[in-house]
Amino acid sequence: MVYRITFLGTGGGRHTTMYQTRCTGGMLFEHGDPVHYLHIDPGPGALTQMKNIRYDLGKTESLIISHAHPDHYSDAPSVIEGMTRGGWIKRGSIFGSPTVLDGEGGLGPCLSPYHINLPEHRQTFRPGNVLDVDGMKVDICSARHSDPTNVGFRFNTPYGVVSYVSDTEYDDDIGEQYIGSRVLILPVTTPHNNKIRWHMCTDTAIEMVDLVKPELCIFIHMGIVMLKHDPAKQAKMCEDATGVKTLAGEDLMVLDIAEELKLSKAQTFNDRLWAPKWAPDMPEASKK
Repeated sequence: MVYRITFLGTGGGRHTTMYQTRCTGGMLFEHGDPVHYLHIDPGPGALTQMKNIRYDLGKTESLIISHAHPDHYSDAPSVIEGMTRGGWIKRGSIFGSPTVLDGEGGLGPCLSPYHINLPEHRQTFRPGNVLDVDGMKVDICSARHSDPTNVGFRFNTPYGVVSYVSDTEYDDDIGEQYIGSRVLILPVTTPHNNKIRWHMCTDTAIEMVDLVKPELCIFIHMGIVMLKHDPAKQAKMCEDATGVKTLAGEDLMVLDIAEELKLSKAQTFNDRLWAPKWAPDMPEASKK
């Protein structure tokens, strides 16, 4: 039974996204037995990172998009095309907030009707909903963000709850939703003493981690100012204040979730011509 998250990108916010100071490609979540493949928030850099690790997009079975900001969705059309084998096979599921799939309040929709209709299943969610994502229960939590339909997620595994908070301001009502999480994947956009609207900084991260008390906290969605002020030092500040092991995420970091939590780095390749076996080729007769 496999429960593994590959961090395709640990950056976030406008400037990190524009400059790709860190990739903003979201996460790949392998889960269950047999293994299912879920892509969470595929922003810019997702396709490049999957190419770098030789991940076959044809294995993807589900896609979740938390909200209608480009650093969370802009590579999604190509992910959907990969999931549906170039649009030729109607398969897979797409889950998204109302702004992503339908458009609401001047935001979105973020995907064309063509791409939304390629998968076999589509579902819009709101806080309080519970999803079945290829056999994994996923609780939808509220967030406080400039996209008012944005949400966070609690992924329920046999080895504990793995939570991805997504972009939000912090107060105890937000934090209380995640009590009981074993792993807290926390978007911390700015460093200590740099609180901004709609996002978390190191100071509010400390408040949340101290309330939730996970076994492990991982900082992601790091903005350009955070990256200029030593993310590892910011994570250590949180660990020292809370007693919770806290890491600043790295692109292509891998977290294996089992009785023990293990961190490693994904193997990368430099082969521009690599493609999965189902990719088109000339008919055999034409090669002669």
